[in-house]
Amino acid sequence: MAHYLDPKNDYAFKRVFGEHKHLCMSLINSLLPLENPVVDIEYQTGELIPELPDLRNSIVDVRCTDTNGRQFIVEMQMYWTESFKSRVLLNASKAYIKQLDKTEEFKLLQPVYALNFVNDIFEKSPEKANEYYHHYKIVNIKDTEKQIEGLEFIFIELPKFKPQNRAEQKLYDLWLRFLTEINGRTEVVPQELIENELIREALAYMEISAYTKGQLEVYDKYRDVIMTERSFISDAFEEGEAKGMKKGMRRGMEKGMKKGIEEGIKKGETETLERIVVESKRNNLSIEQIELFTKLTKTQIIEILKRQEENHLLA
Repeated sequence: MAHYLDPKNDYAFKRVFGEHKHLCMSLINSLLPLENPVVDIEYQTGELIPELPDLRNSIVDVRCTDTNGRQFIVEMQMYWTESFKSRVLLNASKAYIKQLDKTEEFKLLQPVYALNFVNDIFEKSPEKANEYYHHYKIVNIKDTEKQIEGLEFIFIELPKFKPQNRAEQKLYDLWLRFLTEINGRTEVVPQELIENELIREALAYMEISAYTKGQLEVYDKYRDVIMTERSFISDAFEEGEAKGMKKGMRRGMEKGMKKGIEEGIKKGETETLERIVVESKRNNLSIEQIELFTKLTKTQIIEILKRQEENHLLA
């Protein structure tokens, strides 16, 4: 009996979609509303470094360009924060602007698509309980058929997904089933996944036997840090919510409470990220590995560690 890793883990996700072009193209073609399918891609490496130092998290999971010049940014996010939307917007905008390095004609700029898988629920209203696929464009509010082309964003809430088994969307369902049904507890893989050649290949890359001991240690560290990070975020939210309620009661206004919550959460996210970097270093993860799953730049990580060391010396 084969044992599998979780493809939602950053390390495993990149193993499948960041190293095998045909699988990445299949994922993109299946889940993005493209008029013309992708027929070939080239992976783009490097960081989309923001011009403002306070805007962090600029490294993406998978970034590629097709033969028409269209760019695709594919990300897996294990938990939801409001700042994630800002990071997605920042990265897509930077990718769009960086095209000017190669051309000075605006008419030659090609669109950027951001495909984001979120292993969390962020649309919690009852009327959106079954809505997991969220497609954003820049449109005219009164006439949504009128669109400013260039940027499109898709967010998929994986926990809400339920397969429909529609023939016309076979790969759409199969890729989402691969991401939601395969994990470290999987003992029996559904036959529908095995029967598809592309999904079967992706499954092979998830088998534990395909990894060395060193690679499995890196995978485990990613998993442990994500669990710690989720716990930190939860604690930060509760702390921010409590501070916000206290401030709101003091001001006697809903606006005050909302602002207090936002301030508390923002502060909590910053503190959480720094704690994660420090904890990761204590777990012997390299700077490069910390870069991959925190989406921080090398300079930002070094600054955090230096600040932590200085505070320790002053304590």
